[in-house]
Amino acid sequence: MRGIMLMIARAHVAQLTRYVEGTYPYEGGGLLIGRADEQGCKIVTEIMPFENQRAIEDQHNRILIADEMYRAGEEYADDRGLLLIGFFHSHPDHPARPSEFDREHALPWWSYVIVSVQQGKSADMLSWELQEDRSGFNEEEIVMRDA
Repeated sequence: MRGIMLMIARAHVAQLTRYVEGTYPYEGGGLLIGRADEQGCKIVTEIMPFENQRAIEDQHNRILIADEMYRAGEEYADDRGLLLIGFFHSHPDHPARPSEFDREHALPWWSYVIVSVQQGKSADMLSWELQEDRSGFNEEEIVMRDA
């Protein structure tokens, strides 16, 4: 067993970091779409950024993806024989570690990619998976690939 792992193309990393840098000083994010291989490795094939639905005064430390956006992402993935495998979002001027709010709203198995954006530039990117008992997260290894 290889442990928990998320594979993502460098182009997708560039796309999502550009997106969250563009939302600074507010949180930005979106969905990770892809598949899982036989060993349980999650493979990102597309990202779907979404506009933060929180009130502007709350966007500096919270992101909200409305239910209809989630459903649209799920339908999009289903139509292509893919899965929603996770969520990415930024932590402006904070570490790329899940908050208590993140834990309370997370789903087991999903990958939670968090990008620390420091003064408008991405500084760190980590991926997390919620433990089955919901008590915390385990860090996922991120493997970047060329295509």
